[in-house]
Amino acid sequence: MSGSLFSLSKPLPPVLATGAFLKNTLCRIKGAEARMSPAMGNLDSAEAITAFEAAAQAMLADLGEAPRLIAHDLHPDFYSSRWAQTQGVPSLAVQHHHAHIAAVCAEHGHDGPIVGLGLDGFGLGPGNQSWGGELLWVDGPDYRRLGHLAWLPQPGGDVAARETWRMAAAVLHKLGRGDEIARRYAAIPAAAMLGKVLERGVNSPPTSSAGRLFDAACGLLGVHLLAEFEGQAPMALEAMVRSPRILPGGWSIQDGVLDCLPLMEALIDREAQDGAELFHGTLIAALAQWAGDAAEATGVTQVALGGGCFFNKVLREGLAQALSNRGLTVLLPLKASPGDPAVSLGQAWIAGLSL
Repeated sequence: MSGSLFSLSKPLPPVLATGAFLKNTLCRIKGAEARMSPAMGNLDSAEAITAFEAAAQAMLADLGEAPRLIAHDLHPDFYSSRWAQTQGVPSLAVQHHHAHIAAVCAEHGHDGPIVGLGLDGFGLGPGNQSWGGELLWVDGPDYRRLGHLAWLPQPGGDVAARETWRMAAAVLHKLGRGDEIARRYAAIPAAAMLGKVLERGVNSPPTSSAGRLFDAACGLLGVHLLAEFEGQAPMALEAMVRSPRILPGGWSIQDGVLDCLPLMEALIDREAQDGAELFHGTLIAALAQWAGDAAEATGVTQVALGGGCFFNKVLREGLAQALSNRGLTVLLPLKASPGDPAVSLGQAWIAGLSL
């Protein structure tokens, strides 16, 4: 069967993993080899689910025996999670960002303690929280949340991932400037009432997502206020960067929470390219301090970077350099994607090690 092969650092028991909801893949481990299926797309259509089921059967046949464990996402409503729990085999729920870091560790053959930065748009955390900007301590099948990006309301829920002005409005609200929302986004009809929506906390679930922080920066700088797809605006923001700069005092870290609100306020009324450079440079410096201090505090010398935000070359290379400058070894995705296609590899690695 087609797909990607990965050589592992040691043989593990036979396991299967059912991947993420977006850009879904499956992965099986047999001995010291992991095989990942081609991406099936998002599991929100009949076509993708049919492809998922066919790939799952092919993976089981390729395994040649019943898996000892089937790993799936922590989210109970994903089709992949429900499928995993109905196969007559023990199943294991794996947190999304733990899986992102584990995928990087699997590629590098690292199964000891490590600090991981999982930065993306969304992954369900324990207690139904919306995670996406996570600082984790990971030791194979075990993890602990060391910190997260400061919570921001996500007005309108998932629609905010394509309407960057909504996350900008969330920042204005958090700054106590919610009365400016209607004026600043007057061309968008929904903006008239969004200040009141945020005040009342209606349909505005809190998120720690790095992806939504990028969207907020785009919304404040007027970059793709109404994007055609998730990620379009942050990609455009990255493309503007020539020379990243750091805003002194642009962030704070307290009890593990990284708050970039001073940086976000500095973007208001700033020219887009200037703001893009200030945002990237300051965020890189903030993340490097956050992860570097955590590595020092936990006594580890390696940091793994995983999640879709690391498709951003400015962020990825700048942060890797900043952490290296602190004497840390940085593990980056190799053959696997930084994004959700790699989640199944991480799930399988966690399942195999847990056995």
